[in-house]
Amino acid sequence: MKRRTILGAALALPALSARAHHGWSSFDQERPIYLEGRVTSVRWQNPHAELDIELAPGLRLPADLASRALPPQSAPVDGKAMLSRAQLPTRKDRTWEIELAPLTRMEAWKVAPIRPGANVSLLGFTLKGEVGEAVLRVEYLFLDGKVYALRSSPA
Repeated sequence: MKRRTILGAALALPALSARAHHGWSSFDQERPIYLEGRVTSVRWQNPHAELDIELAPGLRLPADLASRALPPQSAPVDGKAMLSRAQLPTRKDRTWEIELAPLTRMEAWKVAPIRPGANVSLLGFTLKGEVGEAVLRVEYLFLDGKVYALRSSPA
């Protein structure tokens, strides 16, 4: 019986990790979402780094968001248009799962591992229709006065 329990647990592991990883097609890339908050937990691992954040009370779009300077990256992304279309989520969750980039890309951008308690601002995409989990796939990470473009490597 113990062997059957171990086998069942081992078979469930791939399903759990597959559930946690979403491809780009699951996200509404026509609707950039802005979030900011305090990091409550970190998973600095592949297939991509992940954070859980607790949203800041009274979340608002920053007045300067559309005019922020963005770093050049190797992918052809119209970051300025994305910033100008940014909006807040319609869902009311206070805690969000944040999907960053793979660790090799985080290293290319020289992003040090983020620690619980850090304050982050993010622009990215949530699941289409904001259904299911409160997940944000990050396009731009604003951290410690710097901006990181996580779609691709630095140009």
